[in-house]
Amino acid sequence: MEFYLLSMTLLAIVIVIIGVTVFKWHAFISLTVASLFLAITAGLSFDEIVKAYETGVGGVLGHLVGILALGTILGKMMADSGAGNQVANFFVEKFGPKRLPWAMFLAGFIIGIPVFFEVGILIVLPLVISIYKTTKQNILLIALPVIAGLSIVHGLVPPHPGALAAISIYEADLGMVLLYSLIIAVPAGILGGPVFAKWVHKRVIPQGEPNLIKVTQPESTPGTGISFFVILLPVLLMILSAVGPYLQLPNMAEELLAFIGSPLVALLAAVFVAYYFLGFRQGMNRDRLKKMTEECILPVGSIILIIGAGGGFKQVLIDSGVGDTIAQMSTNLSLSPIVLAFLVAGLIRVATGSATVALTTAAGIVSPIITHMSGVNLELLVIATGAGSLMLSHVNDAGFWMVKEYLGLTVKETFRTWTVLETILAFVAFGGVLVMDLFV
Repeated sequence: MEFYLLSMTLLAIVIVIIGVTVFKWHAFISLTVASLFLAITAGLSFDEIVKAYETGVGGVLGHLVGILALGTILGKMMADSGAGNQVANFFVEKFGPKRLPWAMFLAGFIIGIPVFFEVGILIVLPLVISIYKTTKQNILLIALPVIAGLSIVHGLVPPHPGALAAISIYEADLGMVLLYSLIIAVPAGILGGPVFAKWVHKRVIPQGEPNLIKVTQPESTPGTGISFFVILLPVLLMILSAVGPYLQLPNMAEELLAFIGSPLVALLAAVFVAYYFLGFRQGMNRDRLKKMTEECILPVGSIILIIGAGGGFKQVLIDSGVGDTIAQMSTNLSLSPIVLAFLVAGLIRVATGSATVALTTAAGIVSPIITHMSGVNLELLVIATGAGSLMLSHVNDAGFWMVKEYLGLTVKETFRTWTVLETILAFVAFGGVLVMDLFV
């Protein structure tokens, strides 16, 4: 029976992969079909199947929908107001031309905290191309560090959707994930960004020219200080909430900090601050802000569907008994859940090309395993799953083509730069998790 259940689980994962890559289904459709297939073949009754799927979707999305929407609004405000450019320009001016890779990495890392990877790319690449045309340096030396900063934050750090989904599925503590992920993300980003860029730019000379991105610049831009404040506000509130219990405050103050530092409230506060300082103060009226909000909420639907379907898949794994079977096997093999999460996320990332699908599916597979285990650090488990979801990006990943086209690279050059960069980020972050697991 155990062998049968494992075989059906593998077939379900194959269905996800074939659906996304061969039939070009949306990941939501692939995950839903795979969930139904696994539930039926595992012997769940029809009413149990529907209940398991709906419970899983609702459990994951219950508190994520608002967070994802607010994070997207904040990113849109950053991009359209010019606040992202202000932050990037600040680092370039302070570090100077000789330390450009470090300036670009920091810019990407900071800008990447509240915005999706794709939005971050659109914010910083006009600056990258401008610096490239001015300095005549290899564009890889300027672009790869900023891409590394954006990517490592996107893969590991909440409030990004993949990390939030894994936190929800594993029932990990968000504040601690935020603290640990920032500690692990910095060295991983440095090795995958400035260090790798300095090594590879001497060995890969792009033959093409970068594609100019036309971005409409606002008539007036916010100050550097307020730009930093808006970007970092939700992170600061969440960190404050995480350290609140250690400050020996009165119960009322501690509860207030926990409330203000919850992702929903922290992001809502940041959005209103952005509306005022990046919107009204820059001449935007209410109609413009409403239109911007509506524009950026629409694309969130796709991510919400994927994360919800991942939650449904997880619940089917639990209710069908597959989770217990995998748990028993990994115990017999003495395989750490952290290692298993990293490997499973990596395999699904390579197969489907989507970091979000890899993160949610891997978390769904590993989650039932840890229910009867003690001593598993759930926060590091989230980060290990995120690290695995970054590795070996190739032609089935939209990010691969985005980097290729914008930087004017050939497919071979993109493999030698972007694919290697992503894999460095994955393995260094995973190494960071293993080291931290020894101490916390």
